[in-house]
Amino acid sequence: MQKKERFEQVIEWFKVNMPVAETELHYSNPYELLVAVILSAQCTDKRVNKITPPLFNKYPNTFSMSQAIQDDIFGFIRSCSYPNNKAKHLVGMANMLTNDFKGIVPDNITDLQKLPGVGRKTANVIISVVFDKPAMAVDTHVFRVANRIGLTTNSKTPLETEKQLVKHIPEELLPIAHHWLILHGRYVCLARKPKCEKCGLTELCKYFVKSQAK
Repeated sequence: MQKKERFEQVIEWFKVNMPVAETELHYSNPYELLVAVILSAQCTDKRVNKITPPLFNKYPNTFSMSQAIQDDIFGFIRSCSYPNNKAKHLVGMANMLTNDFKGIVPDNITDLQKLPGVGRKTANVIISVVFDKPAMAVDTHVFRVANRIGLTTNSKTPLETEKQLVKHIPEELLPIAHHWLILHGRYVCLARKPKCEKCGLTELCKYFVKSQAK
């Protein structure tokens, strides 16, 4: 099967079987999503959603968080992974947003990546989810699912995966395609024991075909 045909069929399957796909992080504005995405690194969305309500109640905007000290933030986020680093990043991010961007979350990759704790994946999430711009954030789920199905070839890094996906997925579908792949990886195409018996993409999946040939 040619790559173009594989992409077309996978996209069509998701359109039919997952017409609504969106972030599972709870937020009400760009600042809250930015905080939530920073916290979500190597941490479940479910855990982040438990942490953020009291955090946002105490620090409802960038200015209030910029006035906090690292230990203050740590007290709210201690149950997530790497709380010390994330507390430091959140304070630094809030300070830079307040001082350099007038408290407004930037709408472009370059400025977003200037913020402490914001890498390319986080920046792409903000661009895609908040501003509905064509961007493909690649986390571990996207990386794994794209590789297993065969949407990517010989991809060794998230950036390589991003470039290959962006090349073959129509621009207008990139925001939802990001969530298709994440949710499929989170609930079906699991890292250690994928639920192939529950997957509707097995006929198109290189991983499944190879596993059946053994």
